[in-house]
Amino acid sequence: MKDGSSRLLSILVPVYNERSHLARSMAQVLSAPLPDGLRREIVLVNDASTDGTAEIVDDLARRHPEIIRAFHQPRNMGKGAAIRRAISEMRGDFAIFQDADLEYDPREYAAVLRPLLDGRADVVYGSRFATRAERRVLNFHHELGNRLLTLFSNWMTGLNLTDMETCYKAFRADLLRSIPLRSNRFGIEPEITAKIAHRRCIVYEVPISYYGRSYEEGKKIGWRDGVNALYVMLKYRWIEDCYTERIQDRVRFELANARRFRRALLRMLSPWLGRRLIEFESGVGMIGRLLPQRERLTVTERDPECVRLLRDYFRDSDIADVTPLDPEQAEDFAALPAGGYDTAIAINVLQRVEDDTALLRRMAQCVAPGGRVLLWLPAHPALFGAYDQALALRRRYAKRDLRRLAEAAGLELEWRRQFNFLGLFGWWINSVLLRRRRPGRVMIRLLDRTTPLMNPLERAIPLPGLNWLCVLRKPDGAAKAERERQTLGLR
Repeated sequence: MKDGSSRLLSILVPVYNERSHLARSMAQVLSAPLPDGLRREIVLVNDASTDGTAEIVDDLARRHPEIIRAFHQPRNMGKGAAIRRAISEMRGDFAIFQDADLEYDPREYAAVLRPLLDGRADVVYGSRFATRAERRVLNFHHELGNRLLTLFSNWMTGLNLTDMETCYKAFRADLLRSIPLRSNRFGIEPEITAKIAHRRCIVYEVPISYYGRSYEEGKKIGWRDGVNALYVMLKYRWIEDCYTERIQDRVRFELANARRFRRALLRMLSPWLGRRLIEFESGVGMIGRLLPQRERLTVTERDPECVRLLRDYFRDSDIADVTPLDPEQAEDFAALPAGGYDTAIAINVLQRVEDDTALLRRMAQCVAPGGRVLLWLPAHPALFGAYDQALALRRRYAKRDLRRLAEAAGLELEWRRQFNFLGLFGWWINSVLLRRRRPGRVMIRLLDRTTPLMNPLERAIPLPGLNWLCVLRKPDGAAKAERERQTLGLR
């Protein structure tokens, strides 16, 4: 973490037709005290104002060039679009939304930012309805509407916010940059709330003051925006569009929406999970988060953005650590203790590298004698199709390939099983026959829904499946010597 004097707060200000309030509002933002020596930048985005606001925005930027950065939308697109532009332009370590009117008091930045600066929160909401010493009496119908929208949002997300529609939302900037936002108008509020809920962010609320204004004074939100907010809540209750496109591809690949499937996979592997575990290519942690934290848990990942996400998730654990590691770079393994683990897990890893045997050898070096390497691999080379190509897979494995791979890495194939019988048909139809480029949500949800039925059936009957589950054992010294004596006929 950077020290306080070098950290930057980005204050994101969407502006539309605020000629009568903007100068005073920005004067308050410029003079507001910041905690811990934070520096500030103000990112002003003029949303094609028609009342002369644009000239005031440019004048403010000229008078404060080191603090205020001004941008102009080509046409009026709405508050959400202006916030998206501000996020793309911000440079800070933290970010907070600020309206251009005088309804919110920038002197309360310190209170809103404190949980972020203390490292306790990912996101902080400033609540107009939380308990505080005093409050201004507001329009009853506006407050009722806000409370009803918050109630419905909480029902959809599982959060227990008191004020979802508040302007004051503060974030770690790297988190905010990694959340794709789609809403152009006031739907940005329920959208971002739904997405931080999907991301399981740590959210705090702090009480703030509120000086609401009337429509005559320039208030712009209306009943249509309330209806749209309900639509946005319903939409993002079911659509987990909460990562940037590159990370979202990893989420699809890791079957983020197939919770039952992932838990069934872990249950099948659990008899071989030891006390010191390492997972390779953890992605955003869809499997790693489910792994037991006994004596030691190391999760590794090559993508820097995924590394940040994993570190956020495991930051309160004394057992787990996150290590940047490219499995195709042998030198990266030098940071891992040789024989320091009793279990190595590689889910959807070997099929994505050029030399799977060399990688498996490096994994085996991390495991102590008698330890195990657990693999999930795609089965049936004949099924290699458009999905495999889109997911950058290089191969699928036949039964004979598993023993060859294990022996080449100095391991014993202790157990194997094919898994996901129904997936065979969906994969063949979509990937081989129709040549679709990525698994759809319907296919993933169907897989997840049928897992409670198919998993017991597959345990009882040796059905073919789309994937292999394999357990490879690293021989200990005594067992290896015994095999050599048997081979030489010296018993």
